[in-house]
Amino acid sequence: MNNITIKEGLRVYLIGIGGISMSGIAQMLIKDKCIVSGSDRSASPLTDKLVAMGATVHIGHSADNIHDCDLVVYSAAIHEDNPERMRARELGIPQIDRAEMLGIIMKGYDFPIAISGTHGKTTTTGMLTHIFMECGTDPTVTVGGEIDIIHGNVHVGGKKYFICEACEYHQSFLRFFPKISVITNIEADHLDYFKDLDHIIETFRGLALLTPEDGAIIINGEDENIKKAVSGIDRKIVTFGLCGDFDYTISDMTHDSFNHYTFTVCKHGKSIGEVRLSVPGLHNVYDALAAFATADYIGLSGEDVCDSLYHFGGTHRRFETRGIMGGIMVVDDYSHHPTEIKAALSAAKAMKYNNVWCVFQPHTYTRTKTLFDDFVKVLTESEANIVITDIYAAREKDTGLVSAQELASCIPNAVYRQTFEEVANFIKQQAKRGDIVITMGAGDVYRIGDILLSNE
Repeated sequence: MNNITIKEGLRVYLIGIGGISMSGIAQMLIKDKCIVSGSDRSASPLTDKLVAMGATVHIGHSADNIHDCDLVVYSAAIHEDNPERMRARELGIPQIDRAEMLGIIMKGYDFPIAISGTHGKTTTTGMLTHIFMECGTDPTVTVGGEIDIIHGNVHVGGKKYFICEACEYHQSFLRFFPKISVITNIEADHLDYFKDLDHIIETFRGLALLTPEDGAIIINGEDENIKKAVSGIDRKIVTFGLCGDFDYTISDMTHDSFNHYTFTVCKHGKSIGEVRLSVPGLHNVYDALAAFATADYIGLSGEDVCDSLYHFGGTHRRFETRGIMGGIMVVDDYSHHPTEIKAALSAAKAMKYNNVWCVFQPHTYTRTKTLFDDFVKVLTESEANIVITDIYAAREKDTGLVSAQELASCIPNAVYRQTFEEVANFIKQQAKRGDIVITMGAGDVYRIGDILLSNE
């Protein structure tokens, strides 16, 4: 579908238009003066916003909705037997998925920036968005989490910079056209799709190869898997790391009692700015360094970058403070991979609360089974009080492969509670003033925080 170009009057129909990513694509197309229509299962504030912007939105999927359109775009949740997709096939209307549509949109920008990695890509994208917005560049942005400075996960700005969080799942980012590719780290994940770690590394290599010769690949130079992915690639490669022979490193690193880090960024050994972070944890130092290196490569002022990073308060669901319940801090975090969990719980432990309570909702049966031993190791070594609730199935069905009870039974000092109400009651009975409670997972575990804080 590379012959498709975004132009005024292009009639685009989006199936699943009310989704986070699809609604963002719709907004970009509307700004480019395309004629946008689409459907979703139910109305929402996002569909209401699109209607106010001029889109036609149908509630419910029907073959009768498909007519007078040049292109149909569908989200990952929409299968081939969807009546609208079937009707489009009958009429010979081209169909592409969400990732390919994003790639086509990306072609219309001078500097598309794709931020990828197993962990940290949402926060790095958020940091970079904050930097670009505060520096007055007005980028177009699509990110996997909500950011206060753009009041959500999408901002339709100018046509020079496009900042895009790039997901490796289903090799989606291989449909993109980045000028700058950022890779934060590579680990085994999404093994319901990828065959093994080598398959994942090869996929990231594909992203690197998509980067043009006049662009740049900005990488975590400490990551051995990234080194394999970019080995022998004839592109400009910019490296960052805490210390070592990298283009960007840090010195004079300290942190306060809230585990907020301060450090000096060095470029080729020369100091170019002091960064003070307002988000906790060493993992955020890596994310900030990736964002700093990218902004510096673009040519933004180091002083402005430092100020912007200080003002960055995090993305929603990334160690997000939800409130205080009887002197107990309640935090929510999206971590659902062992490495992410380790980073989040290490950050919490360094904050010197009396006790750390982690309410973990495993995400998908295949991930839980494949990384079972790693989950046990990380949660055991965290020395936190662990509460495990039922696995969030997401796109999968429960075939008896693994259970939350089984995971809890293998972790000392862990308990299993089935319902969110049972978890909340347990926490209210056990946690004490001066403790911190972290609801953790990529599903709907954040609702436990709602229950805990409902009477506060």
